[in-house]
Amino acid sequence: MDPDRFAELVGEALDELPAEFLRAMDNVVVLVEPRHPEDPELLGLYEGVALTDRTSDYGGVLPDRITLYRDALVEMCADEDELRDEVAVTVVHEIAHHFGIDDATLHRLGWA
Repeated sequence: MDPDRFAELVGEALDELPAEFLRAMDNVVVLVEPRHPEDPELLGLYEGVALTDRTSDYGGVLPDRITLYRDALVEMCADEDELRDEVAVTVVHEIAHHFGIDDATLHRLGWA
């Protein structure tokens, strides 16, 4: 898939999030990379300090990073509709980590 089209799918997934979630996100950037260098099947990754872990000392730090791995996502999907859905699930999953929600909770909620 064309990288620009994939970026559009990510933008569409972000646009579908409730406005209150987007407003609550703080100091975070969403990026797209072809593949994770150490785990080529990884779909997405959150790196940073979750909102629930931030203290009054938090400040002057680089933004948290949510990275979506395009090639891994594209390879697991049969068509663009399936890819759109998987991108949306991955976006929600990684943003949930920004809000301090762990993998076990996400699995229970069906966002794994």
